[in-house]
Order: sequence, then structure tokens, then C-alpha cells
Amino acid sequence: MSADHAGDAPAAADAAPVVGWCASEVEQELPDLRVHSCAVRVARRGALTGGSPPDVEARLREASSSIRGARAISMRREPVPAAYRVFFLQIGMDPDVERTPIEAAVTERMLRGGFPTGGLLEDVLLMALLDTGVAVWALAAETLDGPLGIRTSGEGEPLGDGPHAALLPQGRLVVADASRPLALLFGEVAPAHAPGASSRELVLFGIQVAGVPTLYVEEALWSARTALEQP
Repeated sequence: MSADHAGDAPAAADAAPVVGWCASEVEQELPDLRVHSCAVRVARRGALTGGSPPDVEARLREASSSIRGARAISMRREPVPAAYRVFFLQIGMDPDVERTPIEAAVTERMLRGGFPTGGLLEDVLLMALLDTGVAVWALAAETLDGPLGIRTSGEGEPLGDGPHAALLPQGRLVVADASRPLALLFGEVAPAHAPGASSRELVLFGIQVAGVPTLYVEEALWSARTALEQP
């Protein structure tokens, strides 16, 4: 990662989504891989892990009704889900074992008979995924050091801060800031950097790969952001 990124700050809450940096070795191998992010100031009342307001719960019920078996089976052939499947294969992940985010969500809906609420933040991120096919993740803004980017991990490098941070193998693709990996690419966010129940300042991010239009990533971020910023 270039030192040029170290002094920058995350985007302001009123700014459009920004495209993050990408380490040169990753960009050479995966030229269409991008991380897009935006800052959010949560205006919804209550805890992020608490119950969703009626409008969000209504959207979950509508999604549960509209996504059924036939759609779940055909979804992987739609352009955006198919693009993520191709990318997973490209980086050595079997999408039939490690499912893409949209396929994982739809499979869960089939198993559980619907989309049960998981709390305000989780529900909002799920709705952004279902609306666009693009997953959105959230980070606690106060834990970040500069803008987000994509690089590979070093051998034994911790995933985030804290004494219990998991140690990463060499070469794992991660979303990082200027100081440390924050999340596995298409995987878990480091616990030390995940938003807490009372977090109000967040940074949302989504991943673009070849075949996924920028507009879809921006739409996913906009969907989650506007849902959280409503008073």
C-alpha cells in the first residue's frame, strides 16, 4: 500500500460514494476490482442492533413474499449475481460452497421461510443487497485510519485491532485502511471495527468486480445510506 493514502480521511457524510485505492499487485491481476465507500451519519432512533422500524420491516416482508423458489434457482444466471460467481472462481473460491452474498441471502430465505429481522443495521444492509445484488458492509468510522482500499495480507497479520484479532495467512485479499486489514474481501468485518449498538458515524462499502456496473454499487450504498439517515 502506498504511503500516499495514509493521511487522507474518509469521505464526509454529505459526499458521494468514492472509489478506494487498490494495491498495485492486486490491480495488475484484477484490474476491475474496486471498493466503493461512503460515510453515513445515522439519524434513526434506537440501537443499530435493536428492532427495525415499521418501514424497514415492511420491506423485509415484501422481499420475503417476492423471492421464492423459482427466483432463487434462476438468480445465479442474472448478470450481477453471475459476475460475482465468476469473480469467486477467478480468485479460487467455489461459489457453490462459499456462496456469493446474494445467493447466501436467498438460500437463507428458502431455509427459513422468509427474511426474519436481524436488527436495524443488518436489515438495512440486507435490503440494499436484495435491491441490487450488491452486498454492503458497515464499519465504525471512528476506528478507521484513512480511506479504504484493497490489498493482500501479510503472513500472520491481524485482522483489525485487539488482542483477539484473527491472524491472516499470506496473500488473502482484504479491505484495509492505512494501518490494518479491516475485513476479508466478501467476508467478515474485524470485530474491533464493526459498528456497535450505539454507533452513529459509519462508513459503508461495497465491492465492484468485472461485469457489475458502477451504478449498481452506488445504488446499493445509496439505499443503505438513505435508510439509515432517515430521522
